[in-house]
Amino acid sequence: MYFDTHAHLDDGRFSEDREAVIQEIFDSGISLVVNVGADMEGSRQSVQLASQYDGIYAAVGLHPYDAQAMCEADLAEIAKLAENPKVVAIGEIGLDYHYEEADRVKQKEWFYRQIKLAEQLSLPYIVHDRDAHADCLEVIRKSGYFRGVMHCYSGSSEMAKELCSLGFYISFAGPVTFKNGKKAKEAALSVPQERLLIETDSPYLSPEPYRGQRNDSSKVRFVAKEIADLKGMTEEEIAKITLKNGKRFFGIE
Repeated sequence: MYFDTHAHLDDGRFSEDREAVIQEIFDSGISLVVNVGADMEGSRQSVQLASQYDGIYAAVGLHPYDAQAMCEADLAEIAKLAENPKVVAIGEIGLDYHYEEADRVKQKEWFYRQIKLAEQLSLPYIVHDRDAHADCLEVIRKSGYFRGVMHCYSGSSEMAKELCSLGFYISFAGPVTFKNGKKAKEAALSVPQERLLIETDSPYLSPEPYRGQRNDSSKVRFVAKEIADLKGMTEEEIAKITLKNGKRFFGIE
């Protein structure tokens, strides 16, 4: 019933028990997972996982910090990987200005070029935006291609409304459950039901009451429960809505 639209099951933290974790995820009622590439090796492994498991799909692309050293050969390989029928998006791509050494010029260049690759391949794309809200919007608007989702949303409710007006989806992860997650809660309230997605970003950002522990896709239900409480709905209603939205966004039958 649940769709975790953003996970990193290829991460090294799952190296010792990946198979068992994935089995537990599907046994717990999670129907679908999109495993998202963050670097070239992660993108390759995402495709491999999607090929192994019916309920896992893949996204391929370079996270902004990896994109700082990106080259034409990387872009060509991403395009090649995207030929696999289980690749449903380009991502995660975007901007991350959190650290001082961020090369903003390079990040913006390759963010734009990966969006244009998504457009060329008629695929949606997954955006990572950390401390770069204004520039993210600028690059997205410049691209003219708006089949995107803002993953693990950390912006304002006003920005969420602006993105939704462009046709974007907004995805929420563990931080919406945090006691100090007021901004994420306000944003979740502002997002229309038809533009809402849920995710774990596992193994990162475990929701309450598992904060600080390794996350996995089975815990996406805690995100659904928090959003349901905020919106005065049931967890089952949010699960059903976000499953339908996720299948529509990623083009999954």
